[in-house]
Amino acid sequence: MGHLCLTAVTERGGVLVTRPEPDASETADQLRQRGWRPVVAPLLIVRPIALRPVPACAAVLVTSGNALPALGPNWHGVPVLAVGDRTAARARAAGFRDVCSADGDATALLALAQARLPPGSALLLPAGVGQGRALASGLTAAGFRVYRRTAYRAAAVQALPETARQGLDAGTVDAALFLSALTAQVFARLLPRTMHATLASVDAVVIGPQVATALAHLPWRRLRVSAKPTLERVLSLL
Repeated sequence: MGHLCLTAVTERGGVLVTRPEPDASETADQLRQRGWRPVVAPLLIVRPIALRPVPACAAVLVTSGNALPALGPNWHGVPVLAVGDRTAARARAAGFRDVCSADGDATALLALAQARLPPGSALLLPAGVGQGRALASGLTAAGFRVYRRTAYRAAAVQALPETARQGLDAGTVDAALFLSALTAQVFARLLPRTMHATLASVDAVVIGPQVATALAHLPWRRLRVSAKPTLERVLSLL
């Protein structure tokens, strides 16, 4: 009688997810599909802010899905230019009917606006508190009329989430994802100095150079920077 051979499947380790909700849960689902164990520890709490009045606009430019809850159903018929595929998907799920993805960053979004809209068009740019100024300037320089409106506020949590603390202390976190400079800054501020040594076995995986700068002083095993500012490219570094 032959022997039955069973091949053990090696489970991948933990990945710290620092994004605010609902992005954190969406990213956790993607990690599970790839075989990783997500450790969800949001470092920001996002709260929508009612938009100040805006004249009729030819399009809405969305740099973050966090801006969408501030846009009511009366905006659903206006074309949306989204910074990336995930933001575009969230816009469609929210009820927007004409959505196009720039599949990149703010520079790609500016190029998409120039390709799709005539100069002089009025554009709504909903963004977080203090965000979107550079893109608004670029759009204005390109001849657009831009209405930048505050659509949400991101507030930092007051302490490092217990899920993050436990995972790092236990050595079960292999990587930590950071998709914004603000999140990285909050992590660096909240991580107790007594826990710095726990990062020696952890890779920091970040979406761009600005985020890397906020984390570079910490003793990571490796600091890996995505060549393209998209979630898919960041996850490919794991």
